[in-house]
Amino acid sequence: MKVLRRALLPFAMLPLKSIVSAQKKDSIPLKVRAYFADKFPQNRDMNVDFTQTGPYQFSSKLQGADLPDNKVKSFQQVKANANIYFIKNKNLLLSTSLNYRYTAFNTEEPMITDASTQDHYHYHSEAVNLSYFSKLFQKIAIYTASISTDGSEQHFERIRGTVTASLILKATPKTKMMVGIAGFIDPSSQIPVLPIFTYENKFNNGWVLDVLLPKKVLIRKDIFANGRISLGTEMDNTTFYIYRNSRTYEFRQLEINSGAIYEHNLGGNFIGTLKTGIRAVPQARVFDKEESFKDYIFKASYQPSFYVNVGISYNPFGKPGAK
Repeated sequence: MKVLRRALLPFAMLPLKSIVSAQKKDSIPLKVRAYFADKFPQNRDMNVDFTQTGPYQFSSKLQGADLPDNKVKSFQQVKANANIYFIKNKNLLLSTSLNYRYTAFNTEEPMITDASTQDHYHYHSEAVNLSYFSKLFQKIAIYTASISTDGSEQHFERIRGTVTASLILKATPKTKMMVGIAGFIDPSSQIPVLPIFTYENKFNNGWVLDVLLPKKVLIRKDIFANGRISLGTEMDNTTFYIYRNSRTYEFRQLEINSGAIYEHNLGGNFIGTLKTGIRAVPQARVFDKEESFKDYIFKASYQPSFYVNVGISYNPFGKPGAK
């Protein structure tokens, strides 16, 4: 669901640890360093990953009419993204994010009568983000404005805007908490305004509760010398554009991935990741690009499926990995 990703993008793009460590003055309190200082940082400066799911059944409707039950025999996805920082000073951060996604799937029967059983799609998005840091109620406040574009290998399709405001309520070695709100300048957005809440708490037994609503709820623990395991649920999305009969349609699919995540710090700011579990898709729709998400022409309901994801990230602005 792109509305979710856009809401969380400003937070994912804030390398506060890097900003603070680069300051000559303590314009941002030292305690903020604890919020992001981690050998497994929340934001990954460069990342590539691959997802494979098992086969799954689905039912669908086209323009309100039921279609025969169908089956996705295979689903693969490759994602790559990079976050690049241009300006970092005591009050401002200017950055860009570049994202690419390749999606391929194979169905038993065409999803639409005259379509193929094998489809693949390219999707890209680009954003420029400006963040401003100040004080509000004696707390660190972060204000962000973002403008983004997206499209396929054929065309650029949309221009969107996002604004956020967030407040770090607490940042200690044991507990971190932030609240925020995001607003969207996008006619196709399902939700014009979205509240955001992050919370992290370290328990005495070594487990850590990691919450970023509405994106994830995880409980995690460091294992071995350079590993970390996480259990819980994350939300993701798949989006691409479809061109048919001289018209442009957009496909959106919200995904809920529940299971286990293992991360390993490989050293030299490289991190390897393995995720596996069950993927549920509560909604998938196709709608005319000129219309809104609720005015869809195609709707599908999928059965849960097994998934596995492997990835590697490089964080040149993070602290060096353990040896």
